[in-house]
Amino acid sequence: MYRNTRFNELMKGLPRGFFKKISDKHDLDKHSKGFSGWDQLIAMVYSQINDCKSLRELEAGFNSQGVHHYHLGTRSIKRSTLADANAKRNSEAFAEACSALMAHVKGSLKSDVGDLLYLMDSSPIPLKGLGYDDWTKSNKTHRTQGLKVHMVTVSEHDLPVKVGITAPNVNDIEWGRQIEIEKGATYAIDKGYCDYNWWFEIDKAGASFVTRFKKNAGVNVVGNYLIPEEVNETILKDELVEFKNKRPGGKRINHYYGTALRRITVARPDKDTPLIIATNDLDRTAIELAEIYKKRWGIELFFKWLKQNLKIKKFLGRNENAVKIQIYTAIITYLLVHLYHKRHGQQEVIRITLVTLKTALFQRPEIEEYRIRKKKEWDEMLSLQRGLAL
Repeated sequence: MYRNTRFNELMKGLPRGFFKKISDKHDLDKHSKGFSGWDQLIAMVYSQINDCKSLRELEAGFNSQGVHHYHLGTRSIKRSTLADANAKRNSEAFAEACSALMAHVKGSLKSDVGDLLYLMDSSPIPLKGLGYDDWTKSNKTHRTQGLKVHMVTVSEHDLPVKVGITAPNVNDIEWGRQIEIEKGATYAIDKGYCDYNWWFEIDKAGASFVTRFKKNAGVNVVGNYLIPEEVNETILKDELVEFKNKRPGGKRINHYYGTALRRITVARPDKDTPLIIATNDLDRTAIELAEIYKKRWGIELFFKWLKQNLKIKKFLGRNENAVKIQIYTAIITYLLVHLYHKRHGQQEVIRITLVTLKTALFQRPEIEEYRIRKKKEWDEMLSLQRGLAL
């Protein structure tokens, strides 16, 4: 009887038939030369799991497991064909597959938890040198030359639910405005997303935001919350405020003008200045809201984890399309590993699951378990026989 390899089990999270619909929509298989979009996806996921440093390494490693290709619905690869596919095939197909997988994972969470806490941030992907400079120099900033990955994650679960890739000179708020706000959710964001009209849109949608005021924010205090004695060394002020100006600096209308929000001043023992939190949540306690903002650091740690454990720092191809495909397939791989981890009831942290997959991706777990069990029975029988001989 055929038993699935771990790779087969991993890919159950993104069925071939489902990906084929996306592939057909974006014409991935047009002029494919026998190398389909599915073949490309399998190769790129393999590369992520096995941390392949080059196309040559990917080709050699993947092709050495040819006996398992049939059941994955794929075939041996040529590095030149994969390089050509990554350079020319529409990266939006992989972006769409990534979005569909994120929606699926998010849907499975909603049955487990109530209203979600979302974290939003971006992280630079530096890209300099031969092959990169041709397309990254024109939109570089003083901080970064390359690309910027924007992301919304679910706090506590370290799961991305929205991802975008832009040039580094695209402001975070420009991408943030495109996100569909979810009623009842809370968004923890840094001051790079400071846009009063966007805050107003979040409030109007029935969601909450927890962020920071800019230093020059013009507000009037219209009320104060009572600060419990047990937290008065941490929460210095808890105020109800309104914006002073309908047109700050004579610019566009501030739609939040006339609507109250909260300004919470939080002591930071490790810094000279306190943290000034802005929120439209008038119900939670100040200490709860301070803790929510503190959780925002979780997304920065998640970006760091991705860069350390998957391939989004060094790339197999140097044109923009190839880089984007590799970033999207890195996130697809993470989501597939999460689903595999959950489906198989793994108790260890997800990084250990990733290591297990790397070392035994083409192993059939049931057969391996059977072999171990039989060896144990054989060893016990030999031990018993030796005992009888004595």
